Amino acid sequence: MAENTEQDDRTEEPTQRKLDEAIKRGDVAKSVEINTLFVLAAFTLGVMLLSPSLSRNLALDLRGYLMNAHLVPQDGAGLLAVARNALMVAFAALLLPAAALSVAGLMGGALQHRPLWTMHPLKPQFSRVSPMSGLKRIFGREALVQFLKGLLKITTVGSVAALVIWGEWHRLESLIRTEPAGLLPELLALTLKLLSGVCVIFAFLAIGDAIYQRLNWLRRQRMTKRELKEEYKETEGNPEIKAKLKQIRSARVKRRMMAAVPTATVVITNPTHYAVALRYERGMAAPVCVAKGVDDLALRIREVAAELRIAVVENPPLARALHATVRIDDEIPVEHYKAVAEVIGAILRLRRRPA
Repeated sequence: MAENTEQDDRTEEPTQRKLDEAIKRGDVAKSVEINTLFVLAAFTLGVMLLSPSLSRNLALDLRGYLMNAHLVPQDGAGLLAVARNALMVAFAALLLPAAALSVAGLMGGALQHRPLWTMHPLKPQFSRVSPMSGLKRIFGREALVQFLKGLLKITTVGSVAALVIWGEWHRLESLIRTEPAGLLPELLALTLKLLSGVCVIFAFLAIGDAIYQRLNWLRRQRMTKRELKEEYKETEGNPEIKAKLKQIRSARVKRRMMAAVPTATVVITNPTHYAVALRYERGMAAPVCVAKGVDDLALRIREVAAELRIAVVENPPLARALHATVRIDDEIPVEHYKAVAEVIGAILRLRRRPA
């Protein structure tokens, strides 16, 4: 009951990090039917291409034994030598087809997921020896799916084999009267037809099983809301800590700006919202923004400027434009040179007038 409840709580789609960790552990979406299909297709192709040459080579290699069977010693050592030689000949003839089948099986696995090396599946796990886990594997959902899949394979493959044989029934009757030399080609053609039909049906079964295994794998990787939140904290950082750091940085910037306000030449304001403090000295290429702010911070900048008798000029459009485009300790943009020059020029002219 607890396991079902835990599975029901996994309502969130897995993140890419969760999928990558599952792959590193060796938990991948893998369909055995894809590997079986590749092996079966390679076997069919091998029968089609290699069976004539293999049968001919085996016949040539074994002809000497068949023609001189009466000369073979009847004791144990002689029979053992004959059996050993026959096995060596068969092994040499079947080595290439066996290698082809092995490569086909590896290709089926490589097609589904990239090669990886992990020892995690070999680690001891209590769930593998737990009676409850064993009963769940035997009577659980996955066991039922595997049973239905096996039943479907037996039914479909058996039906295809029955249809092929039924269509060739008249040829099978004639094989009784066929000479041994002509029997093998007939059996080879019938075998290839049977294997081709099985491959076609098995291809549909393998594709369907691959889709099911992929969806089932994604379902197993689903996360609870708590897991998703914990992973976000690990990857992006704790939101509370990030907010606190942001608050600390903002406070430092404000303190630095307020410390730089006394060096300003003019403070351009929107009477209720914006304030931008600019500093200009002879020889500078353009005025520099030493402080800016909105609402409470803007009010604080205006108050400090008033206390220090720094010129405060109300120009709402210019204040909003400068606040949006200029950064602290940067020169003002070129498009605002003329408007700012007029303001600073007027302030400098006022300073030069006699009291």
